[in-house]
Amino acid sequence: MKTSYWLAAACLAASASSFANEGFKPIAVSDQELGELRGRFVMPGRIISFGIVMSSTWRNASGDLIGATSSMQIQSSTVKPQFYVSTIKQTGNGSTPTQGTGNVIGGAGLNSTQGVTQSVRAAGDSNTAYNDVGINVTQSSTAPALAPAQGQVLMNGQTISGSNGAGSVAISSFSGGVQMAIQASNNQGTALQQVAQSGLLQNTTLLGNSNAVNNQTLLNVVLNNNINPGAGASQNLNQLKGLRNLGY
Repeated sequence: MKTSYWLAAACLAASASSFANEGFKPIAVSDQELGELRGRFVMPGRIISFGIVMSSTWRNASGDLIGATSSMQIQSSTVKPQFYVSTIKQTGNGSTPTQGTGNVIGGAGLNSTQGVTQSVRAAGDSNTAYNDVGINVTQSSTAPALAPAQGQVLMNGQTISGSNGAGSVAISSFSGGVQMAIQASNNQGTALQQVAQSGLLQNTTLLGNSNAVNNQTLLNVVLNNNINPGAGASQNLNQLKGLRNLGY
């Protein structure tokens, strides 16, 4: 039964024995080769749907709210990946918050980090700030139906903006990423959320009082559960053969 698998296992065992006698001979792996390994933890064709939803909001002491949401969903039927953006504006009680007098020093390096970076720096009182990243992974034999597009298409190099009593928000698209930036009025502070090739950044700086800030990003991934187990085993064996060719 499964003669080919037993034969492959025997060959691998023999190879391991031979290497044990000769000793492992490590070889250098170039940066280019390492870069090509990125994202190989999921079998090719396994992801049948990928979506991202970003939301950033700032509510000041008067109840004024400024913010934006951005979403994108990719499937095999997607002609061109596009972000759709909607600005958020709400009016509070009409009063003007007290001018922020806080001062935060440093932090320039936060904008040049890689991976996931979340930062909240406060120099005021009675503030709340929330940075959150969620990953929702499900399995299905078919991709979910594409949700109706809502908002304005964000083209590469374009900026969509809006403002009210709470401040201003700007959503920008650049090569390899999307950024949401909020500049609160009356020197209350700033909020920044960015998804790019180097990672995810959520950064909030509070200089005034009684502000509520939310930065949220949700990644939705659907994996195909209708795959051929035999094909996966065969591909794993081929990858092991490749190690032998590299000198391991």
